[in-house]
Amino acid sequence: MNMITPETPAGVQPPPQPKALAETGLSTVMMRDILLKTMFRTNMDTVAGLAKLIALPLTLTQELIDLCRQQRLVEATGTLHANANGEMGYQLSDSGKARALDALSQSEYYGAMPVPLEHYHVQMKRQSIRNIQLTRDQLTRAMGHLILPPMLIDQLGPAVSSGRSILMYGPPGNGKSSISNGIRDAIGDRIYIPRAVEYAGQVITVFDPIIHTAAPEEAQDPTALRRTGPRYDARYVYSDRPTVVTGGELSLDMLDLTYNPTARTYTAPLQMKASGGVFIVDDLGRQAEPPQKLVNRWIVPLEESRDILALQSGEKFEVPFDTLVIFSTNFHPNQIFDKAALRRIFFKIKIDGPNQSDFLKIFSLVAKKKKMPLDEKALIHLLKVKYPTIDNVYANYQPVFLIDQMIAICNFEGIPYQMSPELIERAWSNMFVREEAIIH
Repeated sequence: MNMITPETPAGVQPPPQPKALAETGLSTVMMRDILLKTMFRTNMDTVAGLAKLIALPLTLTQELIDLCRQQRLVEATGTLHANANGEMGYQLSDSGKARALDALSQSEYYGAMPVPLEHYHVQMKRQSIRNIQLTRDQLTRAMGHLILPPMLIDQLGPAVSSGRSILMYGPPGNGKSSISNGIRDAIGDRIYIPRAVEYAGQVITVFDPIIHTAAPEEAQDPTALRRTGPRYDARYVYSDRPTVVTGGELSLDMLDLTYNPTARTYTAPLQMKASGGVFIVDDLGRQAEPPQKLVNRWIVPLEESRDILALQSGEKFEVPFDTLVIFSTNFHPNQIFDKAALRRIFFKIKIDGPNQSDFLKIFSLVAKKKKMPLDEKALIHLLKVKYPTIDNVYANYQPVFLIDQMIAICNFEGIPYQMSPELIERAWSNMFVREEAIIH
C-alpha cells in the first residue's frame, strides 16, 4: 500500500529531488557562487546547515564544498561539531572571501538555489489550477456561511472548475468578496512554490511568506541517528494554493518584475506569485488605472495561459500564467469594458441582492449568531416602514449592519440585547446618508 505523506500529496506530482548537480539545471559557477555568498553572509560552517540554507541534498552540498576546496575557496577548520553529529566545519579562505564579495557585488542573492525557468514550467503543468475538479458539495460547503440562490452555485461551479477568468458584478454589499474567498477555500489543496526562479543568470524570488502559507514540516525524531529531508526538491516550498487579493491599490507596475537596484535581484510580480492559485481583483473600477487598461495588460495571459515579463536589460521571456483570475466590481461591465475585453473574460456572473425571503433568513442567522433576540414588531416595522423608502432593495450586508448597530446602542444604554421599532429607527439612520446641501 502506498502511504500518502505531507511530502507526497495525492493529486499533485512533486518536483523530483536532484540526484546530481547537473540535474539542478544550474551552472556549476552559479551554484558555487551562491554557496560562497551564503557562507559569507550567514557564517554557517557545517554541510548539514548549508544544505538546508541552499536547499540541496547533503550529497550535492558536500560535492559543491569539495569543488570549492579544490579551487582553494573553502578550507576545513579541522574541528568537529559535537552538536552536529560530529560534522567537520568549513570556512571561506581569503580567496573564497574575495570571490564571495565579488559575487555579492553582482547580485546580493544568497540562500536557496533557484529553479531554472524551464523546470518551473514543467512543475506548473503538474499542478495547474485547471487540473482541479470541484464537486457541487465542495463548493457548497465552502460557501456554507452564505445564503446563496441555487442558480448561483450552478454558475460558479463550472467557472471555478475551468480555471478560467471570472467577472462578478452587481450592486455593492452583496457578498462578491465573500464569494471570492469561498472559492479560494473550496479549492483548498497544496502545491509546490519555488523559492526563486532563474532565467539568463538572473534570480527572481517567488516565494513570499505574506502570500504563501507553507505546510507544517514533518516532525523529526531528535534521537534519530540520521534525519531525513523532504522527499522532493527542497528548492520548492510545499504550500497552500496561493491567493492574492488586491483592491483599489492595484496598479500596472505591480504586474511587472520588480528590480532592486541595490541588491541587483528581481521579485516576481503578483500574478506570478499567484500561479497555481487565485488572483482576486476586488473593487474593479476604483483603481487609478482604468479597468480597460488593466484587462488589456492581461489579454494574452488570459487567452494563452502565458505571460511576458522583461528584465532591466529589456530582454523579454515567457512565464506560465496559471491563475484563476476573479474580477469583482460594483459597476455594470458595459460601463468599464469594451466588447473585446469582455470577450476575454470567460465567465460573467451577476451577484444580486437577496429577495425578502432570503433577507429574513440572513437576518435570522446573524441575530442568532450575535445572540440578538428577534422581535416581530421590530421586523414588521423594518419591512413595512423602512424598506419601502428605498424601494425594497435588500442587500446582504444590511442584516449584519443593522444588528451590530442595535448591539452598540444596547451596550451604550446599558440594556439587554433587544430589538424594537425605536432601535430599528436609530440603526437605520446610520445605514444611509441623507441627501442634503452642506454649507462650507
